Amino acid sequence: MKERIVLAYSGGLDTTVLIPWLKENYDCDVVCVCINVGQEDELGDLEARAKYTGAEKLYILDVVDEFCENYIAPCVKANAVYEHKYLLGTAMARPLIAKKLVEIARLENATAICHGATGKGNDQVRFELGIKALAPDIKIIAPWRTWDIKSREEELAFCKARNIHLPFSADNSYSRDRNIWHSSHEGLELEDPSQAPNYEHMLMMCQTPENAPNESETISLTFEKGVPVALNGEQMKYSDILRALNKLGGKHGVGICDIVENRMVGMKSHGVYETPGGTILMEAHMQLEELILDKETLLAKKNISNSFADLIYSAKWFSPLREAYQAFIESTQEYVTGEVKLKLYKGNIIKQGTTSPYSIYNESIASFTTGDLYDHHDASGFITLYGLSTRVRAAVMQGIKE
Repeated sequence: MKERIVLAYSGGLDTTVLIPWLKENYDCDVVCVCINVGQEDELGDLEARAKYTGAEKLYILDVVDEFCENYIAPCVKANAVYEHKYLLGTAMARPLIAKKLVEIARLENATAICHGATGKGNDQVRFELGIKALAPDIKIIAPWRTWDIKSREEELAFCKARNIHLPFSADNSYSRDRNIWHSSHEGLELEDPSQAPNYEHMLMMCQTPENAPNESETISLTFEKGVPVALNGEQMKYSDILRALNKLGGKHGVGICDIVENRMVGMKSHGVYETPGGTILMEAHMQLEELILDKETLLAKKNISNSFADLIYSAKWFSPLREAYQAFIESTQEYVTGEVKLKLYKGNIIKQGTTSPYSIYNESIASFTTGDLYDHHDASGFITLYGLSTRVRAAVMQGIKE
């Protein structure tokens, strides 16, 4: 009986050419797995293409809701942002994809899992650490680190030499990753950070702010325990809220991010991310937390959020530390319930009012007028004690005896 190898399959040229390459180099049966995390690619002809190039079967798994509820939701609760800008769209999806590849590998009694990530990017690390964490006994095959093929032209020539004709061209384009949370773009003019991105040619989910409507649009989001449950008063599941926000944010040019980030493999990378719905969700969630979380918890959560984001970016989703961080984050969300109103206008998200039954904002205390809970005279004693160390040090340094 031949060895069975599970291939992470997108239907594009890079993963399609892997089917005949695996069969030729491993004398194996290839089981393709296409995992739908909301990339909205055409999936209808994938099975025919996979079998035409030699695959034994193709699984198409729709995991959009699982992605939203078990991977996106914890990151929104955490306000997880990598290096101040990147909302982790690819980094969140890879551990779920690795999990599904392992599940199919177990189902098919496969001895290896193959992926098409290159040797320069983060994805090779994310796929392989996920697989190792869930199935340390399964071999991993990464052809881009071992084969002699170096370009799309050579991939097409490899297939043509084997009488396999594919509907792909050798033209250069952006390297992209898309799911329900975002679209990422690398390559072409982005390889030179001194050049302005060609947004008119590049963008897939968003209009540029210049082309966005001249009229603003106000929306409301309702949260329960840190989870969005309604948009404009209409109850929806997480994925449908995100789809609707993607359309609204994209329409108004919200969520376009140009960043030079530090990859895990040690290099800097210039890319553009479109995260229209995710940017709105993150902003709404943070605005709600402003009302509800006390100062010390908010500060501790900010520090953990940065560490949590770095951990997810760095391929450690399946780790005890991620579970520990997430347990803390979940405990902070118990009372993050309320409604956030936002105005969307030409790339901007503008506050329009936030309410919560658990708000610890107290108007009678915050007001400039004196109320029962705050006596202005109390501030004198507080400042004396709070500034005691500052005063003592200044006196010592200036030679003043008190």
